[in-house]
Amino acid sequence: MSKVIKIAMAGEGGQGVQSVAEIIAQAANEEGKQCLYIPNFGVEQRGGVSIAFVQIGDEAIGAPKFITGDIVVALSERSIARTIQYVGPQTIFVYDTSLNVSAEDLPKNAKKVLGIPAVEISKNELHPRVFNIIIMGAIVGATGVISIEDAKQAIEKQLGAKFEKQPKLRELNFNAIDRGVDLVTKAG
Repeated sequence: MSKVIKIAMAGEGGQGVQSVAEIIAQAANEEGKQCLYIPNFGVEQRGGVSIAFVQIGDEAIGAPKFITGDIVVALSERSIARTIQYVGPQTIFVYDTSLNVSAEDLPKNAKKVLGIPAVEISKNELHPRVFNIIIMGAIVGATGVISIEDAKQAIEKQLGAKFEKQPKLRELNFNAIDRGVDLVTKAG
């Protein structure tokens, strides 16, 4: 039986959680994998906690939601509280180190808890708008669920029109995904 990789990603509305989930799902689909993406928005579309559930595997996926994720990503303080329920002993939990959280706020039962400085890197090295692509790179790097090349092709497909108008955006986004992969590789 093949393994289905279960991803839960949460952040505040406007952080790009749903966009990243869509791009990951698109890349998995392009690889010929089975994929299921379910968005879950808070009360407010922008400003509330938004959760994206993505499942990717080689065989049909049975249920749209899951109890425990293989990787759970929290991009805000409130999203940590909303996602802890999806963490189990085999879960890799990823959060941004810029969050105002203490060790008590983070899950105790995760296989690994990885703090990465995505906000800091996006602000100081790249551009604040590619924060979510750094996170996407972290997901790709931590799970290996899709190849980096296919992830970049999916980004190209999703953002190609913007890249045509501003070619530097392509390099910026591709650098961001590479940086995210590198961050979890070093943190792991």
